[in-house]
Amino acid sequence: MEEKRTTNTSESNKGTNEAKPRRDRPDRPKRAGNPHRRPKTTVKPPVDGNRVVPDREVNGNVLVPEKNIDGNKKAPTKKPQPKSNKKPKSSKKSNKNSAGKGRKKQIAGPLSDAIKISIKENEEVNDLRMNPWKQIDVRNPNRVRFTPLGGLGEIGGNMAVMEDDECAFVIDVGMSFPDETMHGVDILVPDFSYLHAIKSKIKAVIITHAHEDHIGAVPYLFKELQFPIYGTPLALAMIENKFQEHGLMEHINKFNYITKRKQYDIGSFKIEWMHNTHSIVDACSLAIESKVGTFIHTADFKIDHTPIDNQTMDLQRYAYYGSKGVLCLFSDSTNSHNPGFTKSEAVVGKTFDTLFDLAKGRVIMSTFSSNTHRIYQAMERGIAVGRKICVIGRSMERNIETTRRLGYVNISDKHFIEPHEVPKYADEQVLVVTTGSQGEDMAALSRMANNEHRHIKLKPTDTIIISAHAIPGNEASVSALMNRLVKAGVTVRYKDFENIHVSGHAGQEEQKLILRLVQPKFFLPVHGEYNHISKHAQTAISCGVDKRNILLMSDGDQIEISTKYLKKVKTVKTGKSYIDNQNNKEIKSDIVNDRQKMADDGVVSIALQVNKESKRVIGKAVIHTHGLIPAKEAKRFSHEIENIIETLLLNIKAKEISSTKSLEDDIKNAVRKHIVRTKRRYPIITPTVFLI
Repeated sequence: MEEKRTTNTSESNKGTNEAKPRRDRPDRPKRAGNPHRRPKTTVKPPVDGNRVVPDREVNGNVLVPEKNIDGNKKAPTKKPQPKSNKKPKSSKKSNKNSAGKGRKKQIAGPLSDAIKISIKENEEVNDLRMNPWKQIDVRNPNRVRFTPLGGLGEIGGNMAVMEDDECAFVIDVGMSFPDETMHGVDILVPDFSYLHAIKSKIKAVIITHAHEDHIGAVPYLFKELQFPIYGTPLALAMIENKFQEHGLMEHINKFNYITKRKQYDIGSFKIEWMHNTHSIVDACSLAIESKVGTFIHTADFKIDHTPIDNQTMDLQRYAYYGSKGVLCLFSDSTNSHNPGFTKSEAVVGKTFDTLFDLAKGRVIMSTFSSNTHRIYQAMERGIAVGRKICVIGRSMERNIETTRRLGYVNISDKHFIEPHEVPKYADEQVLVVTTGSQGEDMAALSRMANNEHRHIKLKPTDTIIISAHAIPGNEASVSALMNRLVKAGVTVRYKDFENIHVSGHAGQEEQKLILRLVQPKFFLPVHGEYNHISKHAQTAISCGVDKRNILLMSDGDQIEISTKYLKKVKTVKTGKSYIDNQNNKEIKSDIVNDRQKMADDGVVSIALQVNKESKRVIGKAVIHTHGLIPAKEAKRFSHEIENIIETLLLNIKAKEISSTKSLEDDIKNAVRKHIVRTKRRYPIITPTVFLI
């Protein structure tokens, strides 16, 4: 009986298994089902007398049992399956079946009070971290005004005024370069009219660094107005050089040499200079504390992590003031279209290594005279290959002497030679450092290209390195210089080497870093043309500054800033004065306009004698033209003018012919109408009448 029951049980189970295979029997193959399912797995033949278990599928993956060395089965492993477009079955059902019975979905209970408090506290911390300006008391009734007088809508000529109800100070007094229409003009300086209007409030002039577009107009300001002036030792030393040229040495007692990271009281303001990396030594940003709040002015900067002097940008102070809450950030926009980071000044030195190796004769290097690190790198390379250094150019000589005297450049006197000593040395032993990278007519490099320099005559074996890019407006003069140098037969290294020059201004990623360190409430982009400041504003918006808290300024726009708002309140007078560097004097605007008119439309000069009684011309009028008609038409044109004058005299009243000035004006008007009608030109007409 016992045996029979066992047999029946086995048969019963067998029938049951055929109808519905047990899921806990991996050794039984699956029943054929849906034709879209994976085909049955073939049972592998036994190996070493051990039973081989067929493949088993769990959750869509085939598990292949493995055997130990002794023939025992190991845990099944997943066998990869080809991808199928068929939508997988619900995992919920599969999990239920594989588990043998259903499992209830776990539902999280309510958040504890401790978690809620922690989340809220972290939200508050993050909000204050990302918007530290919220610490500023919005009930503060004070306000300040910021007025750019140069540097916006242009490159260079940087000058601005910050003031409150009690006092004011000036940030930089820079010059800019003229365009090709300003004949005989060497530099442009800002109009100082607004400074005259508020001179009783101005407590100081603040200098950020020693570039010409930030200090070049200081002597012209001091000829009209004198204020205490604050800056780093190098900046004030270079201003002192300018004062010596202009005969203003009695005003150097107004110099105040600052120490970085130290606050100075300027009226109701407290100002701290923070170290910048730029293309000149001792460049600084400004942290300005006022009654209404804190302002940061970056001035010109880039973030160079490997500067030549190993003095990196003082980002710690940016973060310090940013954490306290900055009301408004003013930031350099010059390179706002450049993505990424600006390259380090150190890469130029590696390019110099290559260029000095390639040079077979003399090397003549030209760059901005204020770019101390660039000049220093060239000198180091020259000395390393056994070259003597000859410095040519007034500004270059003066700036190198100043930086050596202050200890920024440490090169012994034995490595320098005078220009007249150059012929004493072999060509491969000479390095000439000179001015003229912008193609200035009177600069040393231009005179060399024109074969007009007294000491340096170019040779075909010479290598000219121009380590600078053309300032906007100087492209034509730089191109003309390049043409003359190439015609002279020398080897010119300019843009054919990628890292022969790097900018001193921040790219977009550096601008973003400053924006994120400071996290200001308001943002005013400065230094650049309108498209530059507009692009910088877009970068600021991407970094979390509310677009309603940004204004795009132009020179003369006066912006009022309080804890609650930022708005333009008025426009003040701005403009440019034209300077002739040969005598350091201003050229009046009407003279520049006349020069432009002569260049565009020419000149007509008329000299004649008129008999007052007969109202006729005595003899023949002397008529000359310049820049109006070709020489072959001069005779016919003179005859036309004579006829016009005779007709005018016949119809003129007797009382009008008694005045020379009145008669000259009538002739000028009659001749102008004729020229405009026939030539469509507006020349300068200068009649001279002698009444007989």
